[in-house]
Amino acid sequence: MLWIKALHVFFVISWFAPLFYLPRLFVYHADTKDEAGNERFKIMERKLYGMMKFTSIGALVFGLWMLYDYAWVAYSGSGWLHAKLFLVVLLFGFQFYCYKIVKQFRNNENTRNHVFYRWFNEIAALLAIAIVILVIVKPF
Repeated sequence: MLWIKALHVFFVISWFAPLFYLPRLFVYHADTKDEAGNERFKIMERKLYGMMKFTSIGALVFGLWMLYDYAWVAYSGSGWLHAKLFLVVLLFGFQFYCYKIVKQFRNNENTRNHVFYRWFNEIAALLAIAIVILVIVKPF
């Protein structure tokens, strides 16, 4: 079971790297005026989203494995686990919205400025803080 937990933690950490960085690329991309820079950001965003997709699948697989083998029986009556799972669903929603933004930039259809993306950039961090507190503190 510890191997499964270790792999889950590895994939979660690896998933959060692009979750934190891709929205930061949107900030810079929205501010880019030259064509070479625009094309460079499109490549970076596409590749980073690919990493995000792969690592999210790993986090999901090993997280579900832990739920199946251990956590659901041990913690199914605990509110913190349900809250954490709800936040993970929101995190996947955030990821899918990032994909929508990647497509908008790819098709030169972005209509938002860098200020919007600066605020958008904070969502993953807020979700991460809440998830870590729920998992470590188990407040309810």
